[in-house]
Amino acid sequence: MADNWTVVAYAVGRRGQETPGIDPRYARFRLNVAASRIQGWGVFAGEAIPARRKVIEYTGERLTPEEAQERLLRPQHYLFVINDNLIVDGAVNGSGAQYINHSCDPNLCIQVAKGHILLMSLRAIEPGEELSYDYRFRPSALRNVCSCGAPNCRGSINPGL
Repeated sequence: MADNWTVVAYAVGRRGQETPGIDPRYARFRLNVAASRIQGWGVFAGEAIPARRKVIEYTGERLTPEEAQERLLRPQHYLFVINDNLIVDGAVNGSGAQYINHSCDPNLCIQVAKGHILLMSLRAIEPGEELSYDYRFRPSALRNVCSCGAPNCRGSINPGL
């Protein structure tokens, strides 16, 4: 499991738009996008998902850090930092994984393999359950308040704050 990834931003103001979907080429299970109690849109299991399985790949346009910096000015962006030189923008050709919300008690984890961002199930996931992973924003990033509602919520998407 990679320790150097982080999601740097996610979309805001998504409600009221047409419901986004999941690209089945990248999903290994039936998944649905719907309104989330956590934030905007969320991704929900359409069927039971066993533990330790690839659920979906996070895809999008590959950017340099300079290009990603410009994207932060857009009202809607989903930037996932793989390393200091590679960032993926799920808002452009995304698989639908960009709608998976943060949680301090997630049911998914990230594995980065050969430049691919794979979201893997940490445990069995029930049909209808919202998918989530710990975004782990860098502690040096602006503090982002967490709204996951988990009993162990740390109050911030940034670990250590």
